[in-house]
Amino acid sequence: MDSSTEKPPRARVEDAVDTDAPRTRDYLDGFLAAKPAENPVGGAGSDLQAEVIEALREIYDPEIPVNIYDLGLIYGVEVDENSDATVTMTLTTPHCPVAETMPGEVELRVTSVPGIRDAEVVLVWDPPWGPHKMSDEARLELGML
Repeated sequence: MDSSTEKPPRARVEDAVDTDAPRTRDYLDGFLAAKPAENPVGGAGSDLQAEVIEALREIYDPEIPVNIYDLGLIYGVEVDENSDATVTMTLTTPHCPVAETMPGEVELRVTSVPGIRDAEVVLVWDPPWGPHKMSDEARLELGML
């Protein structure tokens, strides 16, 4: 830098603010007066968790005419305070024809629920799935009751 070039003056707050006018924090009034939400965003029993479960009930096993939730393939649905969902699931067998696509479909369906920021599907094989994991509605649908 050439020594004959002068540096520009630094910006100062007092140069930009009208010091005669009183400074107020009215931009924070609404924020400070707001009360926290009565119902937590996530957690067990939250509305968001119920909506995720309803979305899972729209996914049907291609071989069995029952949704994957009532079929007992969903072991857990958790929604945290950041609206991130974690679905723990299994399949009827590791050789299930939809083993490669079903977890992706579950993730896509869960992320489409309004209010969900992100979703993760954890595929587990232990404990193994069995017909005893099906809901009564699923057993009735399949004529097992």
